[in-house]
Amino acid sequence: MPAQIDTTTASGRMVFGIFATLAEFERDLIRERTMAGLASARARGRKGGRKFALTKAQVRLAQAAMAQRDTSVSDLCKELGIERVTLYRYVGPKGELRDHGKHVLGLT
Repeated sequence: MPAQIDTTTASGRMVFGIFATLAEFERDLIRERTMAGLASARARGRKGGRKFALTKAQVRLAQAAMAQRDTSVSDLCKELGIERVTLYRYVGPKGELRDHGKHVLGLT
């Protein structure tokens, strides 16, 4: 059953302000705990985030294959077990590395 707070009165504004302060305090506690948990995980060697679709060797293979003019992109994608858009996220059409590919190879 929701409580009715009359914010047109001084006491109503005070109660509303107290609730707002409590909500802000609770949110700050959640943030502090989250940051402490992430720091603890990092200290244990854990990394966050999704794993990359390609390994270093696969990125190098894709880079070399894409540099060849006669490479079939469809065949390369089937060989690597990825979609075309994923391939182009790592390597450009002429074999140049893109951001994901550079990150996998440790160049950024």
